This record gives sequence, structure tokens and C-alpha cells, in this order.
Amino acid sequence: MTGCNLTGGANSKTATNLARTSGEKELIVPTSCIHNCGGRCLLKAHVKDGVIVRLSTDDQGPDTFEVPQVRACQRGRSQLKRLYHPDRLKYPMKRVGERGEGKFVRISWDEALDTIAQKMKEIKARYGNEAFYYVYASGTIGATLYNCYAEFPTCGGPLQRLLNLFGGYLNYYGNYSAAQYYYVVPMMFGALGGNSPKDLRHARLIVLWGHNPVETKLAGAGGAWYLQQAKKAGAKIIVIDPRYSDTVGSLADEWIPIRPGTDMALVSAIAYVLIEEGLYDQEFLNRYTVGFDEEHMPPGYPPQECYKNYILGKQDGQPKTPEWAEPITRIPANRIRQLAREMARIKPMTILQGWGMQRRAYGEQIVRGIPVLAAMTGNGGKPGSGPGLDMISPPMPMGVYPTGNNPVKATISFFTFTDAIIRGTEMGPQDGVVGVERLSSNIKFIWNYAGNALINQHANTKRTHEILRDPNKVEFIVVHDLFMTPSARYADILLPDTHHFERNDIATSTWAHIAGIGYAIFMNKVIEPPYECRNMLDICTELARRLGLEKEFTEGKSEEDWLREMVNTARQKLPDFPDYEAFKKMGIYKLSPDKEGTGIGFIDFYRDPEHHPLDTPSGKIQIFDPRMYDKGNPKEIPAVPKYIEEWESPWSQEGQKYPLQAIGHHYKHRVHSTFDNISWLEEAAPQVAFLNPLDAGARGIKDGDMVRIFNDRGEIIMPCRVTPRIMPGVVDIPQGAWFMPDVRGTDRRGCINTLTSHRVNPLAFGNAQNTIQVQVEKA
Repeated sequence: MTGCNLTGGANSKTATNLARTSGEKELIVPTSCIHNCGGRCLLKAHVKDGVIVRLSTDDQGPDTFEVPQVRACQRGRSQLKRLYHPDRLKYPMKRVGERGEGKFVRISWDEALDTIAQKMKEIKARYGNEAFYYVYASGTIGATLYNCYAEFPTCGGPLQRLLNLFGGYLNYYGNYSAAQYYYVVPMMFGALGGNSPKDLRHARLIVLWGHNPVETKLAGAGGAWYLQQAKKAGAKIIVIDPRYSDTVGSLADEWIPIRPGTDMALVSAIAYVLIEEGLYDQEFLNRYTVGFDEEHMPPGYPPQECYKNYILGKQDGQPKTPEWAEPITRIPANRIRQLAREMARIKPMTILQGWGMQRRAYGEQIVRGIPVLAAMTGNGGKPGSGPGLDMISPPMPMGVYPTGNNPVKATISFFTFTDAIIRGTEMGPQDGVVGVERLSSNIKFIWNYAGNALINQHANTKRTHEILRDPNKVEFIVVHDLFMTPSARYADILLPDTHHFERNDIATSTWAHIAGIGYAIFMNKVIEPPYECRNMLDICTELARRLGLEKEFTEGKSEEDWLREMVNTARQKLPDFPDYEAFKKMGIYKLSPDKEGTGIGFIDFYRDPEHHPLDTPSGKIQIFDPRMYDKGNPKEIPAVPKYIEEWESPWSQEGQKYPLQAIGHHYKHRVHSTFDNISWLEEAAPQVAFLNPLDAGARGIKDGDMVRIFNDRGEIIMPCRVTPRIMPGVVDIPQGAWFMPDVRGTDRRGCINTLTSHRVNPLAFGNAQNTIQVQVEKA
């Protein structure tokens, strides 16, 4: 496999009039990024002689608080290193070695598409459509046409449309980022929601609980920038995190390190102080919540099961005092009391919860627990007063690519797809299956488009490898991507994708869930695809022809026809939205501030809860949830949010053998695993394991040493950074590094999923990949 040259291939030519520049002056073509970072930023491609020579970003108009510039971060600015990377896939290929071995030979597009179509027909005839699975992916998330994310019918792409027309496929719910958050918040509030980042300027106290936007959401019109503005306006910022993150270093007035997995113990102890010292807002709780105390429990449920009784220890004999929480969390009891008093007295307050702590055992509990503290302190529904959730962007109207309805009703949790490969016909509601009582088939056909969750981002890579490598389990795997990722190595047919600079599309701030403004970006096709790279719309059109579905699939429309329809939809909702040609040229449209709404989540409910109830059983915020109580599993699915010791913890049997907790934070080097092969970003943020000096000294490890990190599931050998920026007892392995096993199966890059467990959470059936016990020794 050879790579692309700088010009994109001998036959490369410019794609549009905008970029037809041979022998002429440099032209600037607007486009964007489309990765799963929580930002969609404007990029400008500077094109000369058919080559993109550099990238710049948003410099249009005044950069104001109300309408800021949507600037790209270091990842977006390094896109040319992906576009012109020497290792880009160039031709269709088929596997000739064992699955996962990475041995392929070049084939023609006709052979590739004929093979795929024939396998689709055979597997449908033998097993039915439930045997097809479109695996979770986010490499092109946020695009409107070429979207690889298939969880929701309104935001899929051509492959989802084709599979629906073919008879459907086994669907999934949830995602690796926030499975517990997305499952529980709608149960508690009736819908997802939160305040706009702009609202942070009104807060006097901001608590970032496991939230690290300076590294993860640092670009665009995003949360990190608005937090800076809030700090300038006088807000105090406290960060609760096991790491001294870049957010701590650049924004925090105080860092409170906490033992991973014990956040609910801290929540409970803060609630105890609020009750003990009479600092909670009883009137607010009475009006907006159900289940806090015995007098406000839902009818028909035992009053003693209320949240207040749990905190005071009336249920289990253990009051949740700061002294109880101190040895669990490693936060001094006096600091817990001080934090509780600050949260009660400094108003308005916004608590922003990050998602890393819900990617743990019983992660549903912390998602529910933080909003209880917001309610107890009377926060929610007013400027600067958040409900205890994440931020949310103003809506940006835009048409969607119609994927149609999936005829298959069976749906599994995204995190259980490997189980559905080996025991799908045994799986039912007890395994998180919805829509049917039992699956009719194991997964036999997988399509992986623009994603690395087939193995790299999924848990327990050794187990996943053993499942995927066996062609008697999954009979056929198609991968469509830019590079030979770890997941691509498991393809039977491997297809070379186009970079998003090589096709037209539209991105909106709807996917940039932390943007302070609403906006849409036209992603112009800047150059032609190199070699034999093809986009998903072309591939699906060719497959539809082979499957007898071309007329239904295309409706006679081209890529541009679909995009024009989307723009026309936006113009119907926003009269000042530009027409198609004007939008292409201007690149970005920003919603005027008067169209953004209040920026306060659930504002109608807080103004008038009787006439605007939430879509919950009580119409209020569910502190006590009867649906959870009715499951009859109070130890793992309590009806009120509780601290539950994790199944793998420093106090567990695994902790005796493997005494360190491993976490995998989102790194500024990557967007999940995207950009891991980019040298510029490796220089800026190398892949190293972070270890506290106390833990390193006890093991004879010095800064820069190679270390072995291991447990029963696997082992990694990688460089170590000894630093006090991680608390003792914890080793931090930045997530997203590409799995690179040696002949012994030892990962040599630092893929944390070599060590993670595939055990699911009990309510959301989502991932608990941050719950890991390991040992570290000098290699």
C-alpha cells in the first residue's frame, strides 16, 4: 500500500469553479471539520494549482460575545496532514490473510461491489435482516449528507438509507461517549436539555465536575471560550477531577482531586451538609421535584424510600457525612463542608457535569446525583443557574438527508454488539434488547463506515479480536475508511473513502453541542479525490443498482440535489438564510442572537410547572423514579441516586492484585482515535501514561521510562510521564491510541481498551470502560 502524493495523484484536478486555479492566484474555499469533538469549525482551504497549500479559519466579522468567530483548533488546522498522508487507502482491497492480520490485495471496484452485493443477498436469504449490523461510528459525525452515525433516523447517511431499503438491519441505541447520560437524563427531566454556554456569564459560581472543555471542546464558539468570558465577568470556577487538566491550569480557582468512581459519595456528603445545616431550598424542591422527602413521594410508593432518608442513613444506618465520604473520595471532610456551603450560598451557580465519570460502573447514578444538588441549592430556570447537566447549543434549522424507516424493530445497546455476534439468538430484554422478545439471528454481516469502534474504541480488545477473527461468527465485514486503522484490519472488503475536503456537505452547530451560537457551514468540495477513493453516496448508488434498488435509493437526485433541498428547508424556517449558491460562497451562516432563545434549559417548566410539566411520570424532576423502583433491583438500580461501590475498585478482589485505577481521558492530540497517526499532534501531545511521583517512586519508575501496564485482560508497554498532575493511586492512559499489538499480543501504542472490561451498566446497558484496576511496573 503506497500513499498519496502532495497533489493528490497524477490525475488530480480541481473540483469546482472555486478551486479551478491552475496557473492562477491562490483561491480560498470555505469548508469545515466533521469529527466527534463537540465542535464544528470553519476552515478555509487556500488552493493553488489544484493543491491545498494551507488552512486558515474564521476571521469574518467582529469577534464578539454575542456572535463570536468559529475558529478551528490544532486538530482542525492539521487536516492537511490527514488529507495528504502517505498512508491513505487508495484502492479497493480484499482480505487474503486471517482476519485482523492486515493482509490485503488490490481489486477492482466492480469486484468489490459485486462481492458485497452478493454477500448481502446470501446473508439476507439465510438469516434475515436482523443479521446485518451497521456498527457505531463517528468519524464523519456532524455532516448532513455523509453522516456515519446511525443511531437516529434523522441524522444518518446513504448507507443507512440503503440498508433500510434493503429490508433493514439490527439497530442500536446509546453511544460510547454518554450512554448513561443520554439514557437517564430523559428519565429525570423528560428530555435532554441544559443551558447555553452564553448563559455562563451570569453565573457567580461554576463547578466543573469531571468536565474538561479546554482539552476536549476548545474550538469553535464553544464552552472553553465562554468559560473564559465567565471568569472575566467574575465567576469562581472549581474543578473536581482526578487530573490537573488543562482546564484546571487555565481556568480554575481551585482543583479538588477525587478518587475515580467515588463522585456519588461526594454528592451524597454535600447533600448531607445541606440538610444538616439547613442550607437547602425546600420551596424549590417542593415546586419542581418529586421524591426528595417523605411528604413529596409519588402516590403508591413507600415514603421511607425518599432521597432525604437515604442521605440521613435512615435506610441503611449510615448517614452520608463528610467523614464517611473522606476515606472513599480522598477529599478531606472539612473541604467537603466548605464546598457544600459555597454551593448553597453563592448564587447563581452552574454545575456542568462531564461524561467521563458516567463511563464507569453504575454511571447512571452520578448523572442523576448532580442535578439533585442543583435543585437542593435552588438552581435551574434562571440566568447563570443551571440544572446540573451539560451545556446545549441553540438549535440551527437545516434539512436532513432522508434515510427512511428501518423495517427491523430489534434494537440492541451499542455496547453489546460483540455479545450479539456470539449469542444473539439468546439475547432478550434482560440483555438490553428492545423491540422484540428475542433476536432472531446472530450478527453475520457488519459494515463499518468511518469508525474505529469495531475493535479500537470497544472494550477488551483481546476478547473482541477473538470474536472478530473467526469468519464462522461474523461471515462478512466491510470497512470504508481513509486509513488502515486497527478496525480496518478486520475487513473482508476494504474500501478507500474520500476526505471531507473531497466532497460537498453541510455541517451545523446542532452537532456542536457546546456551541454558544447557532450556525451552518457549507463544506465545499475543494479538490478531487485521489487514486480510486470514492464517497459513500457513490458506493451506495452502485450497490443499489446491483440490488435492484437504484430508483428508490436515488430518486433521480444527485449529491447537489440533496444539498439544495436541505438549504431550501433551512430557508423556509429562516427567511434570511442565504440561497444555495450564496451559502456555498460565504461558507458560514450565523444565527442572529434574537433567534437563539433564552439559552436557559426547560425555561417554560421553571416559569410555570403546572401548565408546562416535564414529560416525566410526575411532570417534575424525578429525584425518585418509580420506573427504577419497579425493576426490583435496588442494589444496582436504586430509585433515588446513590453511591454504589464499583464492581472493580481499590477495595475489590481485583484491587488487591491490581492496586492502581486506570482512567483514559480525552486527549487534545485526538478526537477519539481520529488524528492518532498525525505527526504534528504527536509532537504536541505524545502518547504517554501519566503516573504520580508517589506511585512511580514506589515502583522505581523515572520520567521517560518504558512501563508495563497490565491486568488479566491484557497489557500495554508505553512511555511514562511522572507528574503530580495526576492524583496518587491513578494511572492515566489517554484514550484513542491505535491498538498495535506485537506477536505476543502486547499493545505497544497505548490503547487503553487493551485493559478495559466489556461488562455493561445495569440500567442503560452502556459502557463502563473507565472502571479499570491495573498494575504498573518498569518494562
